[in-house]
Amino acid sequence: MVLWGKLVQPVSSLSEVPPPGACRRFWGWLNAVFNKVDYERIKAVGPDRAASEWLLRCGALVRYQGFQKWQQDYNGLPTGPLGKYKIEAINATDSCIMYRGFDYLDGLEHVTEIKLQKCIYIQDECLRRLSETKNLQKSLLQLQIISCGNVTDKGIIALHKLTNLEYLYLSDLPGIREKETTVHVLQQALPNLELELDLE
Repeated sequence: MVLWGKLVQPVSSLSEVPPPGACRRFWGWLNAVFNKVDYERIKAVGPDRAASEWLLRCGALVRYQGFQKWQQDYNGLPTGPLGKYKIEAINATDSCIMYRGFDYLDGLEHVTEIKLQKCIYIQDECLRRLSETKNLQKSLLQLQIISCGNVTDKGIIALHKLTNLEYLYLSDLPGIREKETTVHVLQQALPNLELELDLE
C-alpha cells in the first residue's frame, strides 16, 4: 500500500502549473543549444554540411546548387563525398536561428538567396554579422526580411556591405521608424539594388 502511494504522489505533482515564463525560458535555452557552433564538426564534414545541420536543426530549409527541391528533413540530409552539396539558398521562415550560430555562415561560398521571415531571434546584430561575412558579400544576390520584429533601421542600414546584393524585400518590420532615411542610405551605397518595400 505504501509503495502505491509513493508512485501516485509524483504523478499528481505533474498537474501543478509551472511558474509564468518557465516554458519560454526552456525553449529559449533549447534554441540557444541548437545554435551553438561546433567548430570541430565544421572541420570534419565541411562548412556546407555543418551549416545544413545547423539550419535544419533550427527549423530552416536549404536548397543545394543544381537542385530544385528544398531540404527540410534533418534525417534525410544527403550523403556523399565531402563538398558535393553546396548551399545555394536558405529559407529561415519560422526558424530559431540566432546570432550565436552565424559562424556557420562563414564558410559558405555559394549562397545567393536568404529569406528571413518570422524569425523571433533575428535582430540588428544578426544583419550586421550577415553583411560582414566575406563570402556572403561576394555571393548573396537576394535577401528577404519579413515580419522580424526585432529588426530596426540600424540593422537594415548595416546591409550596405553586401555589395553584390541585387534584390532586397522588406515587409512588416515595425522597428523601422525612419523609412525614407534608411532607403536613401541603402540606395546611395548600393545604386544597383532593387529595393521592394511593404512597410507601414
